[in-house]
Amino acid sequence: EKLENILAYRAADYQGIINGIDYAEYNPGKDPFLPARYTMVRPENKAICKADVQERLGLAVSKDAPLVTLISRLVDQKGLDLIAECMDDVLRDTNMKLAILGTGDPYYEEMFRKLALVYPGRVSATIAYSNELAHRMYAGADLFLMPSLFEPCGLAQMIAMRYGTVPLVRETGGLADTVEAYNEAMGKGFGFSFASYEAQDLANTLRYALSCYEDKELWSKLMRRCMRRDFSWNQSAGQYLELYRQMLA
Repeated sequence: EKLENILAYRAADYQGIINGIDYAEYNPGKDPFLPARYTMVRPENKAICKADVQERLGLAVSKDAPLVTLISRLVDQKGLDLIAECMDDVLRDTNMKLAILGTGDPYYEEMFRKLALVYPGRVSATIAYSNELAHRMYAGADLFLMPSLFEPCGLAQMIAMRYGTVPLVRETGGLADTVEAYNEAMGKGFGFSFASYEAQDLANTLRYALSCYEDKELWSKLMRRCMRRDFSWNQSAGQYLELYRQMLA
């Protein structure tokens, strides 16, 4: 942090390039883990994936109630204290369902286990990691939650968008670089975000996202905008090549 002023002074000499994700592994059109495949052009089968993952996780199967997922290490960095503070209120006020997948700090593991006991059929907590289940959750979810305290880049939000799952993130690091918040007035954007690290801001943003979900035409647009984003390594590699060309010119 003591380098902040020096880095700011030489800001023009730096260029950030985000990581990419493996588009062969994360491909809803060909993913072998999914019960049905879908694409940006033909996204209908995402509903089959949603029903499947709800059944697998012991949630009440509903095509209308929004399914929110969190796939993460369960540690402070991931903003879980914000979830701890506000999620009970949001669950009481809405019809959303929440599915958690991950391991980490025993405190957060137990917190999510207890939340699942309080809201049977609406909250599931899988305290483990399964690549297959992660794929199914990315595909079956409507909204992906990532309220990180800090995040140098982040891959999960990009994977979620690849599967047409709309991200809700905190505006920090790579999350701010990769998720453009939906702007109702401008009709632009493809995700939801909040700036200050406050539980109330997370709750307000989540409630707004859930209200947008009720507009099926709007939500379909957001899904397609997410899937249209290019987070492949081809895109990142191209930026590296262009930077090298500029340096050698």
